[in-house]
Order: sequence, then structure tokens, then C-alpha cells
Amino acid sequence: MGRDELVSEETNRRANLRLCNVSSYTIELLEIRADDPKMHVLFIPGNPGIVAFYKDFVESLYQFLGGHASVTAIGHTSCTKKNWECGRLFSLEEQIDHKMDFIEKELGNVEVPLCLVGHSIGSYMAIDMFRRSSQKVTYCIGLFPFLALDQYSMKQSIIGKMTASRILSVALCLIVAALGCLPRRAIRFILTNSIGKSWSAAALEAGCTHLMQYHILRNMFFLAMTEFRKLSEAPDWGFMREKQEKLAFLFGVDDHWAPLRMFEEISKQVPGISLSIERAYDHNFSCTDEGSSGVAKHVASLIKNQLLHSGQ
Repeated sequence: MGRDELVSEETNRRANLRLCNVSSYTIELLEIRADDPKMHVLFIPGNPGIVAFYKDFVESLYQFLGGHASVTAIGHTSCTKKNWECGRLFSLEEQIDHKMDFIEKELGNVEVPLCLVGHSIGSYMAIDMFRRSSQKVTYCIGLFPFLALDQYSMKQSIIGKMTASRILSVALCLIVAALGCLPRRAIRFILTNSIGKSWSAAALEAGCTHLMQYHILRNMFFLAMTEFRKLSEAPDWGFMREKQEKLAFLFGVDDHWAPLRMFEEISKQVPGISLSIERAYDHNFSCTDEGSSGVAKHVASLIKNQLLHSGQ
């Protein structure tokens, strides 16, 4: 076997989906382990925290990092295929606490630099985790970050009212979960002809297996409700200014969760921070092959510039 074949085998590994029990709660992990990692990338998904939606992204990121970094995507508690937590609901704070437990118990002995990458509300989680573990975390990247409520967004206003109503939330979850009882072929047909028209094969599979389950939907609404309460507060600009050399954000051009108004506010509050705008892919980048690959390439470039080239 030639050198090129060995390199290809190292960088084109498939992500492994497995269950992990941390602090008595079972979560899903999507991971690729490097043979001799120079860093460890921990990815925190948006809401819902279904890691299967990020399979193509995780594999692309591993590949663009040249097989030099282990990559782990950690799912949100009670967003697993099986209802391990028996319907318990977890708030934003509880989801963050559980991920901190994961870092302490599963990555505590990892000696290479730790990089956090978050998507949407996962960006907020990643920043808070960075704040709590500044000694261990070396870099933090937010993708299409949901960091604060946008008073000008009608969509946010409508979703906020929906999640604040338990009756409405439960009713919507029951309706969608009822559709989830249909045969797999029917579920796939519904997704393909509605929200998943442009989805990749991996995203469609994740939608069929996870997205239409009642316990996941209820946690999605409950997490959103606690997000809206917490994100009514201003971001911690002081911490961002303190760590600006170790923070980076990627925004989209038409994103009601991460509007360009927030891009402008961050550039005003933290002038030295790394900010970029993605014009080819939208907030749900991980649901398409092109989006997963394109955003992974951008993230890999940031990480290489920050960590690999600095010799950390």
C-alpha cells in the first residue's frame, strides 16, 4: 500500500454513532478518533440536539483536518433515538451542565488542545462551556450563532409564543409524533416533500429515526422555551473581549437566529474578534452535502490557523 493510499485511509474514516452514559444520563455521540491526534474537536449541535444530522459535517471536518484531530459531536440529553430518560425535560442550563460533566469525565485525561465548535444555540453553549473551562479549552467557534433574542424578528416572536404555551407545544408534538408512527417509507416521503426537499441522505435518515419522536420534540420545545428566557439577556461582552483571540463566528446572510444585526453588534463590542459571513449555505447547513463540506472546510481553516500553525 502506497503513502497516498495510507493518507486516504486515515482521512476518509466514517463517523461512529454510539451511546455514552454520563452522570446517569444516556446521550448519543458521533465520533472519529485519530491515531495520533494533535487536538480534539468537540462539536455541540443546535436545537434539536440530534447528532445524526451532522454526520457528513463531522466526517468532512475530520478529512479537512487531515486526520490530525479527533472529532466528537455530543448530542443533547433526551434527544436520543430511544427514550432513555423516560420523558424528562432538560433546560438550557441542564444541557450545558451535562456537557461539562462529559468534558470532565470523558475528556479529562486528553492532553491535546480542546476546541469547541457550536451550531446555533450550541454556539451559546460552547461559549458558556469555554467560560467554565478556560484552562482546558483552547479555541471556540460559533456557526450561525444564536446568542441573543432579536426584537425585530417576527419568526422568533412567533416561535417564542409557541414554546411558552405548554398546551400548544404538547399539541404540536402529538400531531408530529402521530405522523412518526407511519411506516418508514411514508415518513421519508413526508420529509422529502416538506422540510427535507434538499436534504442529504444522512439528514433524511436522521429525520426518519429521530425527528418525529414525541420525547425529542417535547425536549426541543422545552429547550427553546428556556433559550428564549435566557437569551433575553445581553451576551457576555466582557468575556468575549477577554478571549477575542480565541473566538470566531460564522454568520449567514439571511438567518433569523443569527441575523447580521448580531454580526454588527459583535464587531462593535469586540472589534478584534474573528467574524465571517457565509453566502452559499444557510442556517441548516448540515442537512446538505454541500453545506456540510463547505462549512467544515471553513472551520478546519480556522482551527489550522489558530492551533496547528501556532504549534500549540
